[in-house]
Amino acid sequence: MRNYFYLLSFFIITITLGLSYWVPWILWSFIVTLPLIVIGVKDCLQDKKAILKNFPVLGRLRYFFEAIRPEIQQYFVEYDDNGTPFNRIMRSVVYQRAKNVKDTVPFGTKLNVNAVGYEWINHSLNAYTTEDHNPRIVVGNKDCTQPYDCSLLNIAAMSYGSLSQNAVMALNEGAKMGHFAHNTGEGGIAPYHLRGGDLIWQIGTGYFGARNSEGGFDDDLYRENANRPEVKMIELKLSQGAKPGHGGILPAQKVTEEISKIRNVPMGKDVLSPPGHKEFNTPIGLIKFIKKLRKLSGGKPVGFKLCIGKLSEFMAICRAMIELDCYPDFIAVDGGEGGTGAAPLEFSNAIGTPSNEGISFVHSTLTALGIRQHIKILGSGKVVTGFDIVKKLALGADVCYAARSMMLALGCIQALKCNSNECPVGVATQEKGLMKGLVVSEKNKRVAMYHKNSMHSFMEILAAAGLNKPSEVKPYHINKRIEVDKVMNFDELFVFLKRGDLESDKSPKKWRAAWDRSSSQNF
Repeated sequence: MRNYFYLLSFFIITITLGLSYWVPWILWSFIVTLPLIVIGVKDCLQDKKAILKNFPVLGRLRYFFEAIRPEIQQYFVEYDDNGTPFNRIMRSVVYQRAKNVKDTVPFGTKLNVNAVGYEWINHSLNAYTTEDHNPRIVVGNKDCTQPYDCSLLNIAAMSYGSLSQNAVMALNEGAKMGHFAHNTGEGGIAPYHLRGGDLIWQIGTGYFGARNSEGGFDDDLYRENANRPEVKMIELKLSQGAKPGHGGILPAQKVTEEISKIRNVPMGKDVLSPPGHKEFNTPIGLIKFIKKLRKLSGGKPVGFKLCIGKLSEFMAICRAMIELDCYPDFIAVDGGEGGTGAAPLEFSNAIGTPSNEGISFVHSTLTALGIRQHIKILGSGKVVTGFDIVKKLALGADVCYAARSMMLALGCIQALKCNSNECPVGVATQEKGLMKGLVVSEKNKRVAMYHKNSMHSFMEILAAAGLNKPSEVKPYHINKRIEVDKVMNFDELFVFLKRGDLESDKSPKKWRAAWDRSSSQNF
């Protein structure tokens, strides 16, 4: 192919120069042909890419189409119900509700109701009309002196740095408009978080915003930030669904003066987020640290976030709670299907319990041990519609988190460039030129409207099922087709224990074995 290319190039140049004697203007064709010839020669001489070496110039079409493959897939190939991570139906309903335009559908469902995996809730002949479209739940147990009246749908953890400053400002202002909470993510409290919305301050293994010069926990700095009036709850991150058990690094070149101040880290050095915490390494240590965080915050609700991994480790934390008679105000349960700006493929695809199984496990374990009444459960993992909220509550959650659907409300088009700093709509980028496209004064309204319409949808589903309040949603209300001719409800599909069941034959053997292995003294 290379020899043919050289011969063809020589032939084109020779013929063009020959014809130019009679037709001088033909020399203008060199504007096109010469650059192609130069590119072709360069392709032939390079050794890194076999396709370009064997098929100069023409081989570049392969890389061009590969670069635009996500766009071709999304706009020309995928059906409404088979796109990933979020299909077109899910993306469209977020856009419609964020813009407050018609979100009804004509001619019936596009889903195959006979397909394995199809889920639904049974309606009631005693359906009613509800006026309450924004129910709330109080988070805070016996040791909390500043409980928080929390919406059932809130913005999940997304740090400034992962998101642009405009995106963070729009989310926070939207949270203020809709009176729901905005989780800061583990990157610390940025000025862009302080736009009047309620904050859930997340603290990760890097302790950003509460970090001393050695990378450990700083009591005074934590107290200063935790007592901000905007901070309503504090969430200690143990792991996240997208990459559980994986640390992170912020390269020195990305540590700007602003990031350095927000995270309390030095400039000119890589910033590490280790896989585990330095302040404790036992379940007892974790619960004592939770108690310390609550005290330093002046009694605000404090909880922790995790993706369920080894069952015995969560049970060990429960043992520590009981021994110390000290309980987190909430536990946020993330799932292996969770999203992030960037994660190793194996961690994203094959590590961490999915949220449905995680939520039901946490709920059942706390119930079996008689401590569920002290702790609220915040459920996460692909929460988009009102029905998604219903499902999480049926499995045991009290409140829900949403991250990617809130990004869609901001204008995210699922370009899948979150890890490249090239987000075309200015959501997940620090490029000023791209960020300017996200107009805060417009997008904040869309965030608030998406929340409002989603909660309206949720309450309409409850009313249609004949339920008066969110706490009445039970596992048996949700059905799932597990075979073409077999349907089971969540009560049959998941394990739900009663008090005392953990040490009896009513619990799965692997759960009892995990409980026997657990110890408050080690994970």
